Amino acid sequence: MADAERDHFHPHGATRMARYCHGGPLVTHQVPLALVGVACLTLGIVVAVVIPDSDGPAWAMAVAGCLAAGVLLLGRIGFALFRRRRAAA
Repeated sequence: MADAERDHFHPHGATRMARYCHGGPLVTHQVPLALVGVACLTLGIVVAVVIPDSDGPAWAMAVAGCLAAGVLLLGRIGFALFRRRRAAA
């Protein structure tokens, strides 16, 4: 019964590994992770615009990798925010 009332986003009362696997860094380090996601998106756009398409597949993979990393990181943060607000309601 005590587990049903426990706030899973609260960092106390669980081991470090349990907090890490449950999304603890997304709660405690949201701003730095969001900045890294925006930096990845920006780097992907800059590489796509500034560097000419002369390297073929390597250029395309660099652009796709930067954009995918940024989108996945920001999407995961957004999903965590949505999930926390939904659980609070």
